[in-house]
Amino acid sequence: MSAPQGVQDGRVWLVTGTSSGFGRAIARAAVARGDRVVATARRTEDVADLAAEAPDRVRVAALDVTDEDSVRAAVDDAVAELGRIDVLVNNAGYGSRGAFEEFTDAQIRAQFEVNVFGAFAVTRAVLPVMRAQGSGHVIQMSSLAGVRSALGGSAYSASKFALEGMSEGLAAEVAPLGIKVTMIEPGPFRTDFAGRSPARAEPMAAYAEVLDESRAKFATLHGTQPGDPERAAQVVVAVADLADPPLRLPLGPSAFDSIRATLTARLAELDEVEALGRDTDFPESA
Repeated sequence: MSAPQGVQDGRVWLVTGTSSGFGRAIARAAVARGDRVVATARRTEDVADLAAEAPDRVRVAALDVTDEDSVRAAVDDAVAELGRIDVLVNNAGYGSRGAFEEFTDAQIRAQFEVNVFGAFAVTRAVLPVMRAQGSGHVIQMSSLAGVRSALGGSAYSASKFALEGMSEGLAAEVAPLGIKVTMIEPGPFRTDFAGRSPARAEPMAAYAEVLDESRAKFATLHGTQPGDPERAAQVVVAVADLADPPLRLPLGPSAFDSIRATLTARLAELDEVEALGRDTDFPESA
């Protein structure tokens, strides 16, 4: 990862989910840097204030990541008005809490429609623009939950694991085309994630002993998270300035500590099971 080189002035950002949280903070940070931003949300009235703050640098657009026509229209309008898209931030998404069995099929599918297929759709719509430019940076707002799953987070983690798997493969595919990919993996930040954002499963008595303590702890998390979204946004803008950005970037001490512990434990488990699972090739011929 090298230092910034030849940073382009006046980049164009397209940021999904800018009505609150990380998306809003990133849009403002990019504008403060001197860039132009297409701030999107399902309802443009939710982001009109961003345009009012910097009318010469912010365009607003309606974008529902689950609607292919909406995605295409927002991307086409951005290119028509601003000429290019240099940085895409796939931020739109939401969390969910509950045991896997407690969720309905509809809830799980809805989680994937937004967090996975929505990000996929926007990325696919922007890639032709970046390929034509010969440059671009796709920034995926993943999560600590995209590296390890915890009690009550099975459905949400499944969506973020899927996003990370796609993004890792995508990074290798588009690197020769001048396009970069970075996954941002935040720990607990003071956004609406633990407030109005998460979908909650209907509790089952069978999981009370397993999950009740976790549910209660999560309920007290809102408004007390240590992470500052504004500082996180400054890091995201700094990553976009790098000539050689990282594929993955955890945010916050909790993310670094938890991911390091998870990967260390995974390596230990790999060593532990190697004798059981390694010797499965056909025997070498005599």
